[in-house]
Amino acid sequence: MIHTVSTWRAAALSLLAIAASSPAPAADWPAWRGPDRTGISRETGLAPKWPADGPKLLWKATGVGEGYSTPAVAGGLLITMGNREGQEYVIALETKSSGKPVWGTAVGPVRHGGGGYPGPRCTPTIDLGKVYALGLNGDLVCLDLKTGRLLWRHDLVKEFGGETPNWGYAESPLVDGPWVLATPGGARATIVALLKTTGKPVWAAPVGDGAAYSSIIKTEIGRVKQYVQVTDKGLIGVDAKNGTPLWRYDAPANGTANIPTPLASGELVFAASGYGTGGGAVKVTKKGTKFAADEVFFTKKMINHHGGIVLIDGHLYGSCDPGHLTCIELATGTMKWQELRFGKCSLVAVDGRLITRDERGKIRLVDASPSGMEIVGEFEQPEQSEKPSWPHPVVSDGRLYLRDQDAIFCYDLKG
Repeated sequence: MIHTVSTWRAAALSLLAIAASSPAPAADWPAWRGPDRTGISRETGLAPKWPADGPKLLWKATGVGEGYSTPAVAGGLLITMGNREGQEYVIALETKSSGKPVWGTAVGPVRHGGGGYPGPRCTPTIDLGKVYALGLNGDLVCLDLKTGRLLWRHDLVKEFGGETPNWGYAESPLVDGPWVLATPGGARATIVALLKTTGKPVWAAPVGDGAAYSSIIKTEIGRVKQYVQVTDKGLIGVDAKNGTPLWRYDAPANGTANIPTPLASGELVFAASGYGTGGGAVKVTKKGTKFAADEVFFTKKMINHHGGIVLIDGHLYGSCDPGHLTCIELATGTMKWQELRFGKCSLVAVDGRLITRDERGKIRLVDASPSGMEIVGEFEQPEQSEKPSWPHPVVSDGRLYLRDQDAIFCYDLKG
């Protein structure tokens, strides 16, 4: 289907203007799903189409180890995680020339098999010269960005009563102002806030749910700043000041694995999961001193396993199992279109387009709007491993980064 992208481009430029006040440079991708956890890059001026064989490969680096950690990129460094020599590592590579290693710091011994898919899943968070990362076993660490030196650490299980999920902890820590947040799960500390400088605990949210595989976002509803997370039982919102539980919505959760990061837009919050479940939106409103989450819609047209969803100009774009790229209107749940060619894919939005990555390896550049979509480039990553291509694509400073187990591939998106 052919379309025009003027509406989306206008929305993208609006998002760029709003994001300009953020401390992270537009070229950086310093955390899971980018500077603001939306899966939307701020960059513009990239090539509108790819050559027949895909964008130019600038370099390939190996040695990052076993795992599914999507990289973070900032300040000329790429940070990821991997299992090497029986240890779980946080690893830094330089990005400008060849991806050569800068440092590697062991988080702890490999103690969890990842439910048959070994290796860490966390995207480290880069903030003001520090790196925050979470291992499969619940080892939460803060490292110096330049040297990899360990500054502080916590064990989410031993110290906060967390229970390791079946596939291990997969969350990417959220840094917000003076705090770093993570989800131990359990009755004592479903979510915990720590001082990012020292690791000292600030508050714990005693919701009672276990940890899933999602990551926390921040939003503001009813003039109350909130942290929103998907647990093993549902979607929850807690007061950012002290962790007080505010509201919940359980329909998007399944009993196996809840993975995608939620999305918030004004009073609307959307979450989805796989395993035949689907996704739903709630309108969260403040009624007196209490909050209520009223369902706006629930749909089986966004059964999103682990590829994530982006929200552009009031529309959700994501992969619906078993592999249909789908566009849904957030306000109503109306499906605008669905394409069957994409496989189960992860995605990132950049410069008015989507970059999708099928878990079987194919990468595509897609013009997309509520009126339709058009593939304007695709290629196969070379030297693919035999493992699923689960790490999400990352765009930083005009480059596309792909992680495939022990290897990192860097492509030029400007040419």
